[in-house]
Amino acid sequence: MKTMVFILSVLCILAVPLIGQDDGMETPMNRNEQNKPASDRVYYGGSIGLSIGTYFRVAVSPLIGYRVTPKFSVGGKIGYEYIRDNRYSDTLVSSNYGGSVFTRYRMFPNAFAHAEFAYLSYQYRISENRSERSWIPFLLLGGGYIQPLSARTSLVIQVLVDVLQHENSPYKDWDPVVTLGVEVGL
Repeated sequence: MKTMVFILSVLCILAVPLIGQDDGMETPMNRNEQNKPASDRVYYGGSIGLSIGTYFRVAVSPLIGYRVTPKFSVGGKIGYEYIRDNRYSDTLVSSNYGGSVFTRYRMFPNAFAHAEFAYLSYQYRISENRSERSWIPFLLLGGGYIQPLSARTSLVIQVLVDVLQHENSPYKDWDPVVTLGVEVGL
C-alpha cells in the first residue's frame, strides 16, 4: 500500500509539468524570459511559522525554485520545526524535519496552482504518555497568490491540502495548510 501511495504521489507531481507547458504563443514576457540567463530564472524564499500558547511551535522552511517557462516553475524546500505541546500531562517536545519538491503553474499573473510532495520525520503522540517518530509522506495540492512588493521581491500566500491523509499526518480531516512567506528573485 505504501508503495502504491508513493507511486501515485510521484505521478501527480510529474503530471503538473504537462499542464505547465508553454502554449507556443510568443508574447513580450515569453521572449524576455527565454532570453534570460538561467541564473535570472532562479528564485528563493521561504516561510517562518510561530504559534504561542500551550502548543508552542517555531518553524523555518527555506525554498529555492527555477522558472522553466514564464508560467511553470519547479523547486525544493527543506524544513525544520520545534514543537512543545503542553496540552497533555506528559509534555511532548519534538524536532521535526524533512524536505519536499514542488511544482507551480501560474494560471493568472498573480495566482498559481501548486503541487508538492514532502517527506518529513515527524514525532506524533500515540497516547497520553507516549509518542513515536516516523517518516510521513504528504502530497500537498492547492494554490496561492503572489503580491509583488518590488521588482524582485514578492509576498506569497498559499493554501494547500494534504490529499494522502496518512494515518500519522498532523493534517487530519483535510485541514488546510496556510503559509505566508516572501520570495526573492536573484
